[in-house]
Amino acid sequence: MIRELEADIVVNGAAGSGGLAPSIAALESGADLALANKESVVMAWSLLASLSQVSGSRILPVDSEHAALFQLRQRIGVGEIEELIITASGGAFRDRPLGELASVSPNEAASHPNWSMGRKITIDSATMANKGLEVIEASRLFGFPPERIKVLVHPQSLVHALVRTRDGSLYAQVSEPDMRVPIQNALTWPEARPCPFGRLELAGRVFEFREPEAARYPLLGLAYEALAAGEGATIAYNAANEVAVAAFEVRRIAYPGIAIVVAKSLAGPWPSRAVELGSIFDIDGRARASAEAAVREIEC
Repeated sequence: MIRELEADIVVNGAAGSGGLAPSIAALESGADLALANKESVVMAWSLLASLSQVSGSRILPVDSEHAALFQLRQRIGVGEIEELIITASGGAFRDRPLGELASVSPNEAASHPNWSMGRKITIDSATMANKGLEVIEASRLFGFPPERIKVLVHPQSLVHALVRTRDGSLYAQVSEPDMRVPIQNALTWPEARPCPFGRLELAGRVFEFREPEAARYPLLGLAYEALAAGEGATIAYNAANEVAVAAFEVRRIAYPGIAIVVAKSLAGPWPSRAVELGSIFDIDGRARASAEAAVREIEC
């Protein structure tokens, strides 16, 4: 459909690794790609960037955090920015005692306090695997090393991202948690048109920020490790997480087992570069087999 329609722009909001093929099709067809499928960047950024350069198509981020960073960079200037900060709601278990996490159910994990999303991405929000994928995506989209990308838990989900400039100042993008805002901005870019939704009034609002707890969100730390290790490791991170979440959904493993499966799968070794589609899917397949083996080791 993407190849036949000759659209000016394609919005890819597919969930999971299945979103990669539509991203490739959009760029190969010459359409601009409004991208909310972070797995495309995590799995195949080198390939997407090459296709974009050849076709002249632009990749416009639609994930709320990356759309916010994109807007801030446009307004402030790339050379002035020292640090990227993306926010996380903290997910369903941000205030749950750590000792109770081993007994939480898939339905509890799939209940998001702020956003209305699909089950997989909502569980990823609870584990913060979703934020780990977003750190990888931010590093590749904006060319920042992992040590200059920070995550803060912001339970209100009103500040979507911040940048710190060279003088130490912070600049934030702030709006109601409404995905129609970044979607419209991508569809009308580079023009900014009046937006009837997402408008936030500050009076009476409270903004809270905290550091993510390593013990509560081990998958976030694993994402930084995968990013430092290279493209093969980030492909493996995403694949193993998809297998682990699917196993948790049918109660083959307990909630903490998701991070255990991903950690075992990341042990690798994985190549630092993966440019061709065949090698990308080969790594993805091997990582899924490794993750399934890890699931069987800890199966309930």
